[in-house]
Amino acid sequence: MTNLIIQISRYLMILLIAMDTYYNFRFFSMRDEEGKNRVCGRQLVCMFMLHFLANILIWLNTESVTMLAFYGAQVVFFLLYIYLTRLFYRNSSRLLVNNMCTLLATGFIILTRLNPDRAMRQFVIVAAAAVITWIIPFIIDRVWQLVTFPWVYGILGLVLLGVVCVIGNTSYGAQLSLSFGGFTVQPSEFVKISFVFFVAAMFYQSTDRETIIKTTVVAALHVLVLVLSKDLGSALIFFVAYMTMLFVATSSYLWFGAGIAGGSLAAVAAYYLFPHVRRRVEAWADPWSDIANKGYQVAQALFAIGTGGWFGMGLYRGMPEKIPVVDKDFVFAAISEEMGALYALCVLFLCLGCYMQFMLIAMKMQAMFYKLIAFGLGSVYITQVFLTIGGVTKFIPSTGVTLPLVSYGGSSIVSTFIIFQVIQGLYVLKRGEEEEEENSSEKE
Repeated sequence: MTNLIIQISRYLMILLIAMDTYYNFRFFSMRDEEGKNRVCGRQLVCMFMLHFLANILIWLNTESVTMLAFYGAQVVFFLLYIYLTRLFYRNSSRLLVNNMCTLLATGFIILTRLNPDRAMRQFVIVAAAAVITWIIPFIIDRVWQLVTFPWVYGILGLVLLGVVCVIGNTSYGAQLSLSFGGFTVQPSEFVKISFVFFVAAMFYQSTDRETIIKTTVVAALHVLVLVLSKDLGSALIFFVAYMTMLFVATSSYLWFGAGIAGGSLAAVAAYYLFPHVRRRVEAWADPWSDIANKGYQVAQALFAIGTGGWFGMGLYRGMPEKIPVVDKDFVFAAISEEMGALYALCVLFLCLGCYMQFMLIAMKMQAMFYKLIAFGLGSVYITQVFLTIGGVTKFIPSTGVTLPLVSYGGSSIVSTFIIFQVIQGLYVLKRGEEEEEENSSEKE
């Protein structure tokens, strides 16, 4: 009976995530608020049904009362997060909240299947991050002084990255984290946010040649320290974010072209300077030539994706644990194997939906400081998604970054919550301005 339920459920789960994804894009075509709210309501129904169905399967396979309690805790969290956001931030983006919850639910499902203890720790971190970042939209909506501290953002980021470069813990050939009393923190996850604020504040003040050169030097130092730490995935994220913000601020193809040329030369240099970069490139180019060693991770991920096919093996019917670091860098492969390639594609489309919302907010912002923040954080987010999924599917060499809101990792979760809440703050700010304009026009 359990096998029958699992076989049926994998199709139902794909149907539900597909409907959720459809409503995500349907939202953008709606013109009236009532229609948008109706679409968001239907999207939430799909998310909760998907979450419920997946947790039935988890209970059938584990028969653990703890898993039932864990499911209940997740439902309570989602309900509180959704409705308290509406209560305290009336003008918040419901679509962004919905997509966050769907991605978090997918992460909880696959992490519970892979490692229940880690899934529970992830849940605690998610709940804490939600509480800690709750005030960010309030600050964005009311505190203009954020633009006045560019050098604080820049120097603080360089100091944190420098400390990691000198005394950081080494993981898979790169110095990534710091340890404090049993807790591990990856500072680069937070520095990418301060980096965006630094660049936005500098270009808001001026886009003359002197300011561009100063900003470029500090940006290059961020990337250089990351390269010295061998954290090339983060270095690429910083580079893409800076080039995006530079082009938005200056509209200069000359500066943009020079930056791309410099980045390309740096990538070639990294290949020859760092052995672990060469190993990853060689594993990407031909994982089958050394499948027992450097090509093992990529090959296992491809086997998992191929084995799962379009509809997946079903939860607990695959072998995703054979993939090294499957709950972090390669979680997309685990989703593909057991929940299906169609489900995994919907996860990708939901990430794209979040990015579209980021870009729409960025284009609506009139103040250049806020516009650059939205473009910068949007670039950080979508580049991380691209690097993760591209590495898993052998589209690009693996860079060792996580899938935001889905992969296991406390620093990644907290930094992603900060990014989404900053964007929510910009959305609330813009909606408030639009309401004031509407009220003024009505009075006239």
